[in-house]
Amino acid sequence: MRKGLLLYNPAAGRFPVRRFVRGIIKPLSEAGWSIDIAETLSGTHAVQTAHQAAREEYDAVFAIGGDGTVGQVASGLARTETALGVLPAGTTNVWAIEQGQKPFSWWHPGNLRENARLLANVEPQYVDVGDCNDQPFLLWAGIGLDAQAISKIEPRPRIFKHMAFPHYFVTTVLEATFWHGLNLRVYAEGSLVEGHYLVAVATNIRHYAGGQAVISPNALLDDGEMDLWLLSGNSLADTFRHYFDLVAGRHLTSEEARRIPFQNVRIESDANFSIHVDGDPMLGGHKAEIKVKHRALKVLIPENALYLLKNPKR
Repeated sequence: MRKGLLLYNPAAGRFPVRRFVRGIIKPLSEAGWSIDIAETLSGTHAVQTAHQAAREEYDAVFAIGGDGTVGQVASGLARTETALGVLPAGTTNVWAIEQGQKPFSWWHPGNLRENARLLANVEPQYVDVGDCNDQPFLLWAGIGLDAQAISKIEPRPRIFKHMAFPHYFVTTVLEATFWHGLNLRVYAEGSLVEGHYLVAVATNIRHYAGGQAVISPNALLDDGEMDLWLLSGNSLADTFRHYFDLVAGRHLTSEEARRIPFQNVRIESDANFSIHVDGDPMLGGHKAEIKVKHRALKVLIPENALYLLKNPKR
């Protein structure tokens, strides 16, 4: 019998998920899982609990929360043989959206059980993990405007999660009104790129901006490579232009947006900058070193999302 841990974040999402967690046990038990339940007390606790589950040889940790919780659990499971399963219950669930899962809400509590059924019998896969200044991430590492906005709103009270996008959008506009970008030096694969940018974001997945934009439409989760996107500009007008270009896909041909595929990249600035990983703020600085750890994480992915992998196991 396979052993799994349901690790849920009680503070995640617009609606508390605690009372619905036990409802996931039955579909997993019917599929041959022995299930334990644990609650996260903080981001650090989520990482530590996931790591301890790997030491105790759990077959999988099912992360119940948003993208921040998913990234924290992934951090604790990287380079282990314990798989990550994602049961979305957060404010934004971009990892799950990319894979066709429907997030939990009080109007659709059955989505938790349905997503558990989707993952109960899949073949585990291996995906890449990023590392930003020794902090693992699964989705993105961002520098500049988006990181500044995230540092202003996270952690946020649950009431603000009911208007998550407007809250983020207004905060970003306010930050962009008084902030005019960074002069960056980007060292990637033996070359140097210099310029003035509003945002630099390394992405492991296709979606961005809360799932509203497809920033890297051909990204694969296990190809040993990520994309660094550099969005130039210095004004609020540039911020709006980049947002609408991203949503419409025009950034792919824009001269103001540059994509740099990389395995290792170093970003430097004479000015201090903010950093976020997987939508959670982290300590900023003058330098960010980002590396791709190839196939460093074992994951459970729905069968209909295997197209996101270069070499899926079937």
